Amino acid sequence: MEIEDYNAMFQTNYAEESKEAKRGFLEVVSELQKRFPDPSEIEKESHKKEFVKLFGEYLKLENILQNYDEFEALQALQKVESDDKEAIERVKAEYGLSDEDVKSLSCIELLLPRLVQDYRSTYNDIREWIRREKRNEKSDSSSIDWNDVVFEVDLLKSQEINLDYILELIYERHKKSEDKEALIEEVRRLLRASLGHRAKESLVVEFINETDLDAIEEKSGIIEAFFTFAQAKQRKEAKELIAKEQLNEEAAKRYIERSLKREYASENGTELNEILPKMSPLNPEYLTKKQSVFEKIVAFVEKFKGVGGEI
Repeated sequence: MEIEDYNAMFQTNYAEESKEAKRGFLEVVSELQKRFPDPSEIEKESHKKEFVKLFGEYLKLENILQNYDEFEALQALQKVESDDKEAIERVKAEYGLSDEDVKSLSCIELLLPRLVQDYRSTYNDIREWIRREKRNEKSDSSSIDWNDVVFEVDLLKSQEINLDYILELIYERHKKSEDKEALIEEVRRLLRASLGHRAKESLVVEFINETDLDAIEEKSGIIEAFFTFAQAKQRKEAKELIAKEQLNEEAAKRYIERSLKREYASENGTELNEILPKMSPLNPEYLTKKQSVFEKIVAFVEKFKGVGGEI
């Protein structure tokens, strides 16, 4: 296929499958690059909304194109150095590409993987910011209406990188280079771009800093080492949380363990009330204390859910 044919295909596939489509994938990619070259610089609320809508459009387009072999081939070629002939031959063989196909696809620019990670991270940050604003009842003070914005959570989840992959990546990168700062930066990017694992960022970074990675001889060993490390941290931090907040120890342990098992903390029922320090519900500070404790347990559960073990 000629470059014009590939361009036309990536521009029109979305329009063919969705009545809501008004433009193609490459046009959205181009607009993202022009308007938001560095997502960390998005500060104004109006710009946040514009970015969320545009990147949401990108996610929907990308999701549809994932069904096309040509798009998979394009993504595979983007990961290969132009002078790596062996790697290019492998991609050609896997996707049945001719030299002309490779030449045409190489002329199409996708977003760099690192930039996509940064976009996903910013998208998640804005989503969490909106949730906090609504929870703190600050949304009424904003002049920006977010009611017409839909966060594409299901599309983000469908592209999640599992934790085992991230841990194995740590093992492989460390074997190639002992530059821990570079390793941590790369891992932070991956975790911040993840819906399910971003709360584990500090835990994974602590693991890298506090573990003798040289002593791990096999890739499978790093997964075992991490979960052993994480379970020890979980017990330690649970104990510290209970002591600091002066919670009813046994009730608090039961509540936290149940929350970890179901992977979320709930305010429903009497469980949360039972763990609080003795204080009259009529005390003006009671509700403030209850909300503060709940938020800390929510953060604890997000950080440690899935690591197993007991507290």
